[in-house]
Amino acid sequence: MSRINTNIGALRGLRNLNKANKLLDTSLTRLSTGLQINSGKDN
Repeated sequence: MSRINTNIGALRGLRNLNKANKLLDTSLTRLSTGLQINSGKDN
C-alpha cells in the first residue's frame, strides 16, 4: 500500500507567503489609490 507524505513545513511556509502577499497587495492598492496606509503621515 502506498503512503503519501505531506511536507508540513512547506505548507506552513506557503500559507505564510500567501498571507504576506495578500497584505502587500492590499497596501499597494491603498498606496496607489491614495488611501491611508497606517497613519496620516504615510499619505
